[in-house]
Amino acid sequence: MIMYKRIRDLREDKDMTQTQIAQILHCSQRVYSDYERGKLDIPTEILIKLADYHNVSVDYLLERTENKK
Repeated sequence: MIMYKRIRDLREDKDMTQTQIAQILHCSQRVYSDYERGKLDIPTEILIKLADYHNVSVDYLLERTENKK
Protein backbone atom coordinates (compact mmCIF):
# COMPACT_ATOMS: atom_id res chain seq x y z
CA MET A 1 0.00 0.00 0.00
CA ILE A 2 2.97 2.33 0.30
CA MET A 3 3.07 2.65 -3.49
CA TYR A 4 -0.31 4.37 -3.50
CA LYS A 5 0.77 6.70 -0.72
CA ARG A 6 3.95 7.49 -2.63
CA ILE A 7 2.14 8.55 -5.79
CA ARG A 8 -0.24 10.69 -3.74
CA ASP A 9 2.63 12.28 -1.77
CA LEU A 10 4.57 13.04 -4.96
CA ARG A 11 1.49 14.73 -6.45
CA GLU A 12 0.84 16.72 -3.29
CA ASP A 13 4.50 17.77 -3.05
CA LYS A 14 3.98 19.56 -6.38
CA ASP A 15 0.69 21.09 -5.17
CA MET A 16 -1.16 19.38 -7.99
CA THR A 17 -4.71 18.10 -8.08
CA GLN A 18 -5.72 14.64 -9.17
CA THR A 19 -7.34 16.23 -12.21
CA GLN A 20 -4.07 17.86 -13.27
CA ILE A 21 -2.13 14.59 -13.01
CA ALA A 22 -4.94 12.71 -14.77
CA GLN A 23 -4.69 15.14 -17.70
CA ILE A 24 -0.95 14.48 -17.96
CA LEU A 25 -1.59 10.73 -17.90
CA HIS A 26 -4.51 10.99 -20.36
CA CYS A 27 -7.00 9.36 -18.00
CA SER A 28 -9.98 10.57 -16.02
CA GLN A 29 -9.71 12.01 -12.54
CA ARG A 30 -11.84 9.10 -11.33
CA VAL A 31 -9.39 6.52 -12.70
CA TYR A 32 -6.42 8.38 -11.23
CA SER A 33 -8.20 8.59 -7.87
CA ASP A 34 -8.72 4.83 -8.00
CA TYR A 35 -4.98 4.40 -8.64
CA GLU A 36 -4.14 6.50 -5.57
CA ARG A 37 -6.59 4.58 -3.39
CA GLY A 38 -5.35 1.20 -4.59
CA LYS A 39 -8.71 0.29 -6.12
CA LEU A 40 -7.16 -0.19 -9.57
CA ASP A 41 -3.83 -1.72 -10.45
CA ILE A 42 -1.63 0.83 -12.14
CA PRO A 43 -0.64 -0.29 -15.66
CA THR A 44 3.08 -0.42 -16.41
CA GLU A 45 2.86 2.40 -18.96
CA ILE A 46 1.22 4.66 -16.36
CA LEU A 47 3.87 3.76 -13.76
CA ILE A 48 6.57 4.73 -16.23
CA LYS A 49 4.84 8.05 -17.00
CA LEU A 50 4.45 8.80 -13.28
CA ALA A 51 8.09 7.96 -12.60
CA ASP A 52 9.27 10.13 -15.48
CA TYR A 53 7.02 13.03 -14.52
CA HIS A 54 8.09 12.97 -10.86
CA ASN A 55 11.72 12.24 -11.74
CA VAL A 56 11.86 9.07 -9.65
CA SER A 57 12.49 5.45 -10.54
CA VAL A 58 9.73 2.91 -11.10
CA ASP A 59 11.47 0.84 -8.40
CA TYR A 60 10.87 3.70 -5.97
CA LEU A 61 7.17 3.76 -6.86
CA LEU A 62 6.99 -0.02 -6.46
CA GLU A 63 8.67 0.13 -3.04
CA ARG A 64 11.69 -1.84 -4.22
CA THR A 65 13.99 0.93 -3.01
CA GLU A 66 13.95 4.00 -0.81
CA ASN A 67 16.27 5.75 -3.26
CA LYS A 68 14.18 8.01 -5.50
CA LYS A 69 16.65 7.69 -8.38
